[in-house]
Amino acid sequence: MKIALIGASGNAGSRILRELSDRGHAVTAIARNTDRIATLPGVAPVSGDVNAPDSLADTLRGHDAVVSSVHFAPTDAAGLIGTVRASRVKRYLVVGGAGSLEIAPGQRLIDQPGFSDAYKAEASAGAEFLDLLRGVEDLEWTFLSPSAMFVPGERTGQFRLGADTLLSNEQGSSISFEDYAIALVDEIEQPRHIRQRFTVGY
Repeated sequence: MKIALIGASGNAGSRILRELSDRGHAVTAIARNTDRIATLPGVAPVSGDVNAPDSLADTLRGHDAVVSSVHFAPTDAAGLIGTVRASRVKRYLVVGGAGSLEIAPGQRLIDQPGFSDAYKAEASAGAEFLDLLRGVEDLEWTFLSPSAMFVPGERTGQFRLGADTLLSNEQGSSISFEDYAIALVDEIEQPRHIRQRFTVGY
């Protein structure tokens, strides 16, 4: 498949890029600084910016799917979603956040007293992004939320999938960037969560 990956040089994006390359996909790897994009088979680095919608839409056009792996707080959510729609690529996957996941019915992680103030702006923007997506019917979107601790680690292939509830075990709530990438690329290759949010964790 031909995949456009926005944010290909970031923590999650770079792992998704490697997973796509390892599986033989052709990837247009988009970042503001292409020097930070890994040199991998099937990967074409392209300079792009989510705040330059016209040129970004041109870059996205003609792909089988678009993946965005960008920080939510500095991003114009409606603008980015509109850019994907303008590109006429129907399949859109978003690297989401954990803040909007529930720890109990009606109780979001972000609303708990112990939630760090340092992450609230990003988590709130991620929740707003998801709310906007839920009103979009002309994209086959998927929003994949990681667990609370989203960190570098190993590619084990051993993880669980869930819906809107935070996944955790006796060690807490976590997922490596590497295993997250597996779950996201699996969803590209075999879509099971069209117009849905799902989550991945140990």
